[in-house]
Amino acid sequence: MKYDVAVIGGGPAGLAAAIEAHKNGAKVILIEREARLGGILKQCIHDGFGLVRFGKKLSGPEYAEIFIDEFRKENIEALLLTFVTNIKKLDEGFEISVVNRNGVRKLESKTLILATGCRERTAKQVSIHGTRPSGVFTAGTAQNFTNLLGELPVKKCVILGSGDIGLIMARRLTLEGAQVIGVYEAKPTPSGLTRNIHQCLHDYDIPLYLSHTVTKVFGDERLEAVEISAVDEKMNPVAGTEKIVECDGLILSVGLIPENELAESLGVKLDPKTKGPSCDGSLMTSVDGVFSCGNALHVNDLVDYVSESGEQAGRAAAKFSRAKRNRVALNAGKNMLYIVPQSIDTEADNAASTVYFRSREELGNCRLIIKCGEKTVFEKKYQFLRPPEMERITVDFSGVDSDITAEIEVAEK
Repeated sequence: MKYDVAVIGGGPAGLAAAIEAHKNGAKVILIEREARLGGILKQCIHDGFGLVRFGKKLSGPEYAEIFIDEFRKENIEALLLTFVTNIKKLDEGFEISVVNRNGVRKLESKTLILATGCRERTAKQVSIHGTRPSGVFTAGTAQNFTNLLGELPVKKCVILGSGDIGLIMARRLTLEGAQVIGVYEAKPTPSGLTRNIHQCLHDYDIPLYLSHTVTKVFGDERLEAVEISAVDEKMNPVAGTEKIVECDGLILSVGLIPENELAESLGVKLDPKTKGPSCDGSLMTSVDGVFSCGNALHVNDLVDYVSESGEQAGRAAAKFSRAKRNRVALNAGKNMLYIVPQSIDTEADNAASTVYFRSREELGNCRLIIKCGEKTVFEKKYQFLRPPEMERITVDFSGVDSDITAEIEVAEK
């Protein structure tokens, strides 16, 4: 079985990539490990999806259904309940080994699109001490129990981390009758979108405690209490500030990590800042013919941009050729947390490229400046920038012939 484009992952990024590659004349196959397409959107029953793309509020399943319907209408081939066990690089393309209920098979594809999404950090990854009782959940797991399985996983809980999924679950659990004692955030500023802080916490009188974290859990079979401590500016617990809070549930919303085991197995270079592949303007990685998109590339705030990057990767994969490449670096400079893409191919990328970035900290009255040497390529003023809120811009890189640096300048008070 030979294909032009193999898409791994059937969430919003993978669906958009497969549809766009198909529309650009490629023979496409999509590989998804779950029984249904749609990815994490299947359990996101709250609204707020599609505001940028469709101009209206949709739930996660409603947003996914639009792409699933188009995917099926285009009659694109898909393998569900299928796991990729190995990818081997060939002289011209890739050999993909997969396993499902029908057994083991091998596919060949000229190009790959990695749309594998991201995973949640666990209690172990944030070094919470104590026993290992039941009642400790990631926010996504609690969401799955509540929204898909119809089970209330906690009655009285603490939420650690002010990421968007945690904020949304604070509201969801409250609506289902659970008591949310509070949301605790180790950083001095919230990690979620401003709209979620207001709609999920303020509107339901759920307190948010900044510069606080969970340092210990207690309980044998079931969680009985947690220890809360204040933290200093380096996010280290402050001795003497410990407080015991009784609860039967701890919900963790402590960050997302792009899923890139397959990318690493192929030797793809990863960006330590985004934890995703380093890509050029076409979203091709450091390995020719391997593209990345969606949350596997970098964690997005809005699914609208996940779909956009999927389409971008799908178009580029369908038109892929082993032509000469001349990549110049696009570096994240002063006050920048990261920027994507990390390079521009001056031989292939369109003059107008979509660029995503985050500021390193909360900044007011500032401007983004992108320079090639002493030449200013792009400049834009912002009244306010926050790390949790990703920014999207379109930049004309025509005429660029050397490394580029993006930085944020803050106006003097």
